[in-house]
Amino acid sequence: MADRRSRARRVGVLGLQGDVSEHTAVLAGLGAEPVVVRRPADVAGLKALVLPGGESTTMSFLLASSGLDAELEKMVADGLPMLGTCAGMILLSTKVLDGRPDQRCFGAIDVRVRRNGFGRQVRSFETDLEVKGLDEPMHAVFIRAPVVEETGPAVEVLAEVEVPGQPGTRRPVVCASGPVIVSSFHPELEGDSRLHELLLREVEGD
Repeated sequence: MADRRSRARRVGVLGLQGDVSEHTAVLAGLGAEPVVVRRPADVAGLKALVLPGGESTTMSFLLASSGLDAELEKMVADGLPMLGTCAGMILLSTKVLDGRPDQRCFGAIDVRVRRNGFGRQVRSFETDLEVKGLDEPMHAVFIRAPVVEETGPAVEVLAEVEVPGQPGTRRPVVCASGPVIVSSFHPELEGDSRLHELLLREVEGD
């Protein structure tokens, strides 16, 4: 029974670069079957996909060179549940405002983002976020994190944060639209599984 339930929650983790092992550990702890996705054949039977933090331009290049860009396009078109953290959010966005001309984004969620929008490594910060739908605050660490500058009408903002050094200026840092959830930070590095739990609820709701 446990094995059948695990396979019913077969969740891919894009394994080209970034926080792959951290996401697979969180998913396994929730009883899902994590699958590291490095080539097109790895996507067979997936019920959801996690795009981890890392370096978004490198990940964009590796998606193209591995042939996974076409598979990701198809999964987005099919409405597969997805979770994108940090660089993963950039890849799932509709537009990267300061990206390279050849940088891909896949339009899974209607947000426009700015890379390193909170500043470089020295501007990293931590805070406790009130996230809509969660009972307790989520501790968030922002490391060279992207900023959501604009959201489309179908996007629900689940959490915002005040931009350091800009009192009164708040930006979305957790957003959802349909079966897609994105965050500017890395919940997997804090061992907080609650965004992954929201993803698995989307899987079970199919």
